[in-house]
Amino acid sequence: STQSTWGEKKEKKKKKKGKVTPQEQGKKFLKPGKVVLVLQGKFAGRKAVIIRAADGNKTRKYGHCILAGISKYPQRVTRKTTARKAAMKSRVKPFIKTYNWNHIMPTRYALDIDFRSFINGSVVADPTKKKVALKKAKTLMINDYLTGKNRWFYNKLKF
Repeated sequence: STQSTWGEKKEKKKKKKGKVTPQEQGKKFLKPGKVVLVLQGKFAGRKAVIIRAADGNKTRKYGHCILAGISKYPQRVTRKTTARKAAMKSRVKPFIKTYNWNHIMPTRYALDIDFRSFINGSVVADPTKKKVALKKAKTLMINDYLTGKNRWFYNKLKF
């Protein structure tokens, strides 16, 4: 409040700056195809791609994402390695999991592999559907790796 020239008090209306909740903030940049780093859990330090992002639902009342990431990175192939060994070393083991927004760190990069066609919430919940989806994800990732696209995604983080 401020004093007027007549001695009366004028009251100014203060605008309340509404705090932005993580759910509202997450909508902006956590989009399908965005590459993230997993910070917590079994796959901490692994790279993953957002498949679906949600503010919350009946079962999970917090902001979360369905991720497809790399559980086991491909090994380095040299000139000396035989074709059979090179094929073995070029394998990629994927994971599909739901993560809280607080447990992932988004990057500026995006990956253009279409996982959305076969991975959704029901796939993550049902183990038999998840197995089939993991096999499809594995073939897509191996093909992407062998073509030489997105080499940075298939390199292990060193920290």
